[in-house]
Amino acid sequence: MKMRQLSAFILLTLAVLATARPKTEPAQKCKTGPVDLVFLIDSSRSVRPHEFETMRKFMIDIINTLDIGLNATRVGVVQYSSQVRTEFTLKTHARLSNIVKAINQIIPLAQGTMTGLAIRYMMNEAFTPEAGDRPKVPNVAVIVTDGRPQDRVAEVAAEAREKGIEIYAVGVARADMTSLRAMASPPFEDHVFLVESFDLIHQFGIQFQDKLCGVDLCLESDHGCEHICESTPGSYHCLCLPGYTVNDDGKTCAAIDLCAERKHNCEQLCVSSPGSFTCDCNKGYKLNNDKRTCSTIDLCAEGKHDCEQVCISAPGVYTCDCNKGYTLNEDEKTCTPIDLCAEGKHDCEQICVSSPGVFSCDCNKGFKLNKDKKTCTNMNMCNTVEHGCEYQCVSTPGSYHCICPEGQLLQDDGKSCGTCKSANIDLVLLIDGSKSVRPQNFELVKKFVNQVVDSLDVSAHGTRVGLVQYSSRVRTEFPLNMYHTADEIKAAVMKVEYMEKGTMTGLALKHMLENSFSEAEGARPLSRNIPRIGLVFTDGRSQDDITEYAKKAKEAGITMYAVGVGKAVEDELREIASEPVEKHFYYTTDFTAISTIAENLKLNVCPEESQGEIEVKDPCACESLVEFQQATMNSLEQVTQKLAGMTARLEQLENQLFSRK
Repeated sequence: MKMRQLSAFILLTLAVLATARPKTEPAQKCKTGPVDLVFLIDSSRSVRPHEFETMRKFMIDIINTLDIGLNATRVGVVQYSSQVRTEFTLKTHARLSNIVKAINQIIPLAQGTMTGLAIRYMMNEAFTPEAGDRPKVPNVAVIVTDGRPQDRVAEVAAEAREKGIEIYAVGVARADMTSLRAMASPPFEDHVFLVESFDLIHQFGIQFQDKLCGVDLCLESDHGCEHICESTPGSYHCLCLPGYTVNDDGKTCAAIDLCAERKHNCEQLCVSSPGSFTCDCNKGYKLNNDKRTCSTIDLCAEGKHDCEQVCISAPGVYTCDCNKGYTLNEDEKTCTPIDLCAEGKHDCEQICVSSPGVFSCDCNKGFKLNKDKKTCTNMNMCNTVEHGCEYQCVSTPGSYHCICPEGQLLQDDGKSCGTCKSANIDLVLLIDGSKSVRPQNFELVKKFVNQVVDSLDVSAHGTRVGLVQYSSRVRTEFPLNMYHTADEIKAAVMKVEYMEKGTMTGLALKHMLENSFSEAEGARPLSRNIPRIGLVFTDGRSQDDITEYAKKAKEAGITMYAVGVGKAVEDELREIASEPVEKHFYYTTDFTAISTIAENLKLNVCPEESQGEIEVKDPCACESLVEFQQATMNSLEQVTQKLAGMTARLEQLENQLFSRK
């Protein structure tokens, strides 16, 4: 019965539209801005076939009044019952005739009435860029239904409206007004149509056309919007500039004060502007880079003070103070040390050593400080200090020296004895720069190298040092003839850059043999008998064969030392090291322990025929030198003993004089 009424009403609408103007005059098209229009039509089982035909003609009559085109008004149709189906999208047809043809080919679904499901489908599928929806073009939906929805419509319709879809709800006969109002956009008087008799359905067609093709009310009417008027087909609404919100009257605007509403995250001060805010800080504080939190203005830390010693900061201000042992001067900036020695405020027997606010006692040369830290006693240096003499310590007033047995010489350290001085050498260090070493450990390796250098007598005519780094390739960091002082070498070592990558130890040995110990790179001729020493430092297994060039290096007269750490392979290290292996092979599990290896590593050699930079032509000359040194030391010892006796005698005389007084 309802659809028979709908059919009769739409037929009447067609008749009214047909008689509204002379037949010879074509229908005027809507020429206002473009619109994306989607019809959502109810094809439930309550809609009879002839009634659906009437609904089909109803849609055709409406679109006949519109300016159809991809750049004008686009039309899409979605029908629903218990399921939803797109008949054609907004971008499917660009011509009116094609749209009419597509509408005439629609086959009704004839099931239930799932209006909520249909609205969500329309929102997510029909009004999408993929379906032809255009940005900044009004979205209009016309929902035509003849009954009560079998699902919820209010929430999904509100979601669709929030996305900018303007919804017209057309109910026929016994459609539910509450559901229509839940679906439609406000104001309801312009968007809700409940047709009780089909004789009146043409009024919706006429009013809908007026809405789409009406005047721009923002331009043609006194809209009363304080800030912005935004037109919609047949209507308008007021908007506000950013930072403002529309008042309850729907026209005027009020500034959004985020500070007053506590919608900010400023730590101290909030400075409001419409819809926004900036943060500030109290006096003595400054705004951090996050523009939210504050930090104390620490004039002391920023160096904005003139205190000589101690600056005590408070927010935005400071005061001066002095270190312990100092007193603040009247200018409240500079400090003067408290000299207890000068003021006689001490109890030292011999020497008072002043430091600001405190003192310590000391003794004259040849005396030692007693346990009371005040008085002094004459001392025998050999008995009171760790002199380190290998053979014998000879004491002198306030000092001592070491001597050696007959036939041996005192070495450069002034303590040890030997048959000769430490020889000059040509030393090339091969250091592992592979990826497994890691940057922090590579810095420890460089310190290890410098410890070795510190133990050598480096000079152009003495010991020469060269450095090679290897990983997957080999790089000479500096040859033997580049630097002539220990300081120059150590500075160059600290500038070496870490290579990373693999561990080609065999390739490094080949490079050392063929290049590093060549005269072109500073190695002295073999005829000079300058010992050649190679030191290999590695932390892992070699990725190539080391056997050939480890053997060739030793056959070439190079004394090889092998130092391993961590995952270094002991068999490889032993193969590199010269005989006896125990004196030329070192290993530790941890990089932090390699400094101990450097301390124990003895690279100096003392060959019988080593010439160094001074050619020894007569072996007897060395023996004569030893005899001369020994005789000299014996004479010095006798003189020292006599001096010690004289000193003791003088002390006795002084004591006697003091006792008589």
